[in-house]
Amino acid sequence: MSRVVVDTDVVSFLFKRHPFAFQYLPDLANRTPLISFMTVAELDRWVLQARWGEARRERLRQYLEPFAVLPYDRELCTKWAEITVAAQSRGLRIDCAGAWIAATALLCDAPLITHNNSNFLGVPGLSLISHAQ
Repeated sequence: MSRVVVDTDVVSFLFKRHPFAFQYLPDLANRTPLISFMTVAELDRWVLQARWGEARRERLRQYLEPFAVLPYDRELCTKWAEITVAAQSRGLRIDCAGAWIAATALLCDAPLITHNNSNFLGVPGLSLISHAQ
């Protein structure tokens, strides 16, 4: 089974059953969904900012169980640095979280499913799956 890295925005769409989510279901079919540790951190921030109650937090924890969470390591740190420098050298900006997620996809040699494809334009070699207009 092939793998895909799922960006935080798509994880969020799927969790909330946002209309955009249904566009990405075929892209996830018969694939192992991976998420970066950074996606978990972004979702944790989202939960805290929205002041979710324990029941909703538990629902999110259960929802995330099928995703393999990829932790950081030294190789990932180096890839993150390469990505940020490559984007800067092209006159493009990639935010810190996006660079971690892109680095995860590159190291896994997996496409990144995102609805924010413009956030990753400065990342050489990154394969994107997006249904954004």
